[in-house]
Amino acid sequence: MPAARPAEPPAEDLPEDLTRLAALHGVATSYRPSPDRTVTASATAVTLALAALGVDTSAPEAVRAALAARDTELRQRLLPPTVVAWSDGPAPTALTTLPDGTRLRVDTEQGDHRTGTVGHLAAENITTSSTGDARADRPVGAGAVDHPRGEALTDRRAGEGAVRRSARDALAGLPPGVHRLTATAPDGRTAHAHLIVAPARLPAPATRSHGLLVQLYSLLSHRSWGMGDLGDLGELAAWAGRALGAGFIQVNPLHAAVPGPPTDPSPYRPSSRRFPDPVHLRIEDVPEFAHVTDHERARTLRERAARLRGGVLEKDALIDRDAVWELKREALELLREVPLGPGRRAAYCDYLAEQGTALEDHATWYALAEVHGPDWHRWPEGLRDPRSADTARARTALMDRVDFHSRLAWLTDTQLRAAQHTAREAGMPVGIVHDLAVGVHPRGADAWAQQEHFAAGMSVGAPPDAFNARGQDWGLPPWRPDRLAASGYAPFRGLLRGLFRYAGALRIDHVMGLFRLWWVPEGHPPTEGTYVHYDAEAMLAVLVLEASRAGAVVIGEDLGTVEPGVREALRERGVLGTSVLWFERDWEGDGRPLSPERWRADCLATATTHDLPSTAARLTGEHVELRDRLGLLTRPLEEERAEASADTAEWLDVLARLGLLHGTAGDTGAPSEEAEIQAVHRFLLRTPARLAGIWLPDAVGDRRPQNLPGTWDQYPNWRLPIADAEGRPVTLEDLAASPRLHALIDVVRERAGHGQERSAGRARPPYGTPGARP
Repeated sequence: MPAARPAEPPAEDLPEDLTRLAALHGVATSYRPSPDRTVTASATAVTLALAALGVDTSAPEAVRAALAARDTELRQRLLPPTVVAWSDGPAPTALTTLPDGTRLRVDTEQGDHRTGTVGHLAAENITTSSTGDARADRPVGAGAVDHPRGEALTDRRAGEGAVRRSARDALAGLPPGVHRLTATAPDGRTAHAHLIVAPARLPAPATRSHGLLVQLYSLLSHRSWGMGDLGDLGELAAWAGRALGAGFIQVNPLHAAVPGPPTDPSPYRPSSRRFPDPVHLRIEDVPEFAHVTDHERARTLRERAARLRGGVLEKDALIDRDAVWELKREALELLREVPLGPGRRAAYCDYLAEQGTALEDHATWYALAEVHGPDWHRWPEGLRDPRSADTARARTALMDRVDFHSRLAWLTDTQLRAAQHTAREAGMPVGIVHDLAVGVHPRGADAWAQQEHFAAGMSVGAPPDAFNARGQDWGLPPWRPDRLAASGYAPFRGLLRGLFRYAGALRIDHVMGLFRLWWVPEGHPPTEGTYVHYDAEAMLAVLVLEASRAGAVVIGEDLGTVEPGVREALRERGVLGTSVLWFERDWEGDGRPLSPERWRADCLATATTHDLPSTAARLTGEHVELRDRLGLLTRPLEEERAEASADTAEWLDVLARLGLLHGTAGDTGAPSEEAEIQAVHRFLLRTPARLAGIWLPDAVGDRRPQNLPGTWDQYPNWRLPIADAEGRPVTLEDLAASPRLHALIDVVRERAGHGQERSAGRARPPYGTPGARP
């Protein structure tokens, strides 16, 4: 239960015991919004964050007792819940501090087991068995032992000739995976831990490449049913790979949404990140659709789809996700009447077995939501627990609906994997780049199924900064770092493994969340939050392990306030960053635009993102006018215009001096907007960035952002089809025939391969670079 809220002392005077207790649980008591400023967290934020972690802070006596208990726990334990070992890295600290003579046993996920002792080598053997049968013991003190690199590890001597074996040697040769580690001390104490063994780093993309960035729902074709779908994604990938030389397609999160109506259109507040949303299905590509016997009903569905599609393709029309889902749900219910063939049935059964309890929970939540509504907090009490007897009985009673939602997940997974296969067949070295949202909706399927891993009464957000003085509350419950560690990061591993089934690369939104998240207590403004730290080494180890198994690239969205060391840690493990042209300045020097050769190589370089103005809007200043019309400006309009104009002019001057601006417009002799957009992309290709992305709406001059942070119903976020400069929707077929798009791609392909292959030292903006959140 949450602790009673104590009276808050002055922000600069947190009690010493509370400060020490917070530090032992990874709760920050201060943060730095800029290099020259430190802000002390409020006692309210700290105590409520600790309460969400199960720590009693209701009174000073409770704080002292909790501090003593935590001190004792950390001092007496043999192992932490999770231990990380990097291939070719030093021994985990947790093993180097074990008492001399501690017996170790590692049970690998592959079925092997290893035993050894931390202590004197002369008397120590290590045994490896994959079947339980004894193998020949290898006396590790009698010479060299085998090492996965083929090197010899010689005996290490300490003190007066005593022969000791390092903890690193004890782990030599372990395969990558999540294993079970058992330590038994000479005094009889025993501890178990999850041992994550991960490759040292992910390899860089094999080749430099350019690709397209698109919000899938916005990409309509003459076959889609009112919004872009997975058939459109496959078609785009096949065309872009073969005709445009693209190496990847990056899309928005395709996670399962909380059902409506109305459905929250934001892809960044999903019901589940673990499973995809069937609203993205191409119905006519489901094999059973060809065998529907009710031809009249099938024809009616197609006619309704055509009307829905036609309406969205009119000027200024919006995507109606709820109408699209209503239509597709009717079609999917109809498909249930078509029996699966033997091969399809076997594939479905394999999927059910592979996904196990996670899929059963997911489908059960959706079945229960049909009966009781989409907010599980309002369900009958017995159903709020996924492991209760009431839930088990309800699942049995609703098994038909549970099977329906399980099948939808399978169908969507099948089409997602087909899209990635199509991309690779088209010659893309990466393929589809999927997006992982920061968190999930508090009322959705993941929050219900994994509730023991979420911090009750807390929401993820961002602290106040130069771009948002009030801070941000994203309404997403955070994972508890202690529960993640205790489970060996099982929820995170399952999430990544599910996504990497069909991803050539994964973009992680707000990748800084692997290190720390801003927790906002329920009922409090974002200004009364504080940072809670995660075991970044373990989070990165899981990420690298799962990505390496899938042969996938990882891209971290590292815009915004980034604490020192984060970008360096990501780069060390092969995680690419995100660099957006307008923010790439010499923040530690004169503040001028960063020259292309000084950009980092390990990144995805773009001109904009879904949360920022399109390039055309920024060049024309229309993004300022839009914010003014919606009342979002914090300064006088003329002041905002002048600043935006100066920023744009400075960049255009750089482009001109580099000889990247070609072509003029009218009698003024000034470059046209289209020529300026081309110059921006010539610049991106001059950087050493391994990946360069083209925001697909930029290719046709779209003026409108897909999402305008700070708005809700004032702006149609996440509901706009791709359109031209006049707001007329542009279909996939129109894009393929667009002279403007092909001219831009010609520029990119001309520069591709000529970008500089070096990455000089550069100044990264450590604080305050704008980054929009859900």
